[in-house]
This record gives sequence, structure tokens and C-alpha cells, in this order.
Amino acid sequence: MQEFHHQRARALLDSAEEIFTAQQVQDAVRHVADALNARYATQEEFPLVLGVMGGAVVFTGNLLPQLTFPLEFDYIHVSRYGDEDRGGEVVWKVVPRSNVAGRTVIVVDDILDEGETLAHVKQRLLDMGAREVVIAVFADKAIGKAKPVKPDLVGLVIPNRFVVGYGMDAYGYWRNLPGLWAIDNAALSSNQA
Repeated sequence: MQEFHHQRARALLDSAEEIFTAQQVQDAVRHVADALNARYATQEEFPLVLGVMGGAVVFTGNLLPQLTFPLEFDYIHVSRYGDEDRGGEVVWKVVPRSNVAGRTVIVVDDILDEGETLAHVKQRLLDMGAREVVIAVFADKAIGKAKPVKPDLVGLVIPNRFVVGYGMDAYGYWRNLPGLWAIDNAALSSNQA
């Protein structure tokens, strides 16, 4: 069974195309960090930074050490991939443990795809009393249509392709890649079997 999973993961990457190198990825993280530092370095308050698990773990882990202002960190876990009879309902697996009322909350996520989940997250945090919700995404996928939420900070704009690496996965594989790779649709289809 382990060998099957190993072969399946390798097959995905064998047909993939590297679209952003590890250096380009690190430059993008630095860009987001610089923008956040410029915005919050002189603020009196400590923003609350919320990493969206699990995809944002790599981006968050690389971003936080580059931030030069005091902050409080926590994480949230939301999912749209529940059982089918729930449809598109967003399920909160972990809510913020810290009080968000009256605070600036910086939500850090790996990718803005269709935007439904992040729109829900932003609204829920505002409903919980957040003064401001800032969305910082590593990647904004160019899907060719309007999204229900606009990110405040973006590391990279990526093509409308299925990507892995830097926290993003296919079937649980390849979150650990330091660059971004676009997976061939035929490889995705054959891996579903």
C-alpha cells in the first residue's frame, strides 16, 4: 500500500510543470512581509494573525519570522469539504481562541481560489467584532471571474491551473515543495482511480 501511494505521488509530479521557483516563492513572501511591516510597524496595537490550517502552515511559518511588529498568533481551521448532504456549508473545525472584538485581524491563507471560504471567514470575524480584517494570501488564482472577497495582500498571482507546493497539495501530496508546480489534468484524472 505504501508503494502504491509513493508511485501515485511521483506520477503527479512527473507530469507537472514548475511555474514558480523556490526563489520566486521566497521573494513573494518577502513582498507580503514588507507590506505588512510598512503597515503595522508604527501601530500601537498588536494585530492578531490567524493562519488558516492546513494549507497556510508553510506560508505562515515563513512569514511570521519576517514580521517586525508585535503580534499575537493563533490559527483557525475551516473546511468546505464536508459530507455531500451539507453542500457548500463552511464548517469551522477550530475557531479563534483569542478575542477578536475590536482588533485588527490578519488572516493568512495559502490560496484564494473561488473565494467563498475566505469571504465567509472574513464575515464571521467581523460578526465576532473584529475592527478590521486584512486578508493576506500567498497565491491568488486568476480564475477569470469576480470573487466574493478581495485580498489585501498577495504574494503571487497564479494561472488557473491545479498547483502543488508551498502548502498546497494534490490528494495530500507535495505540500512540502519549495516552489509551485502545475499538475497536468490527465495526471489528476488518472490519480482519482
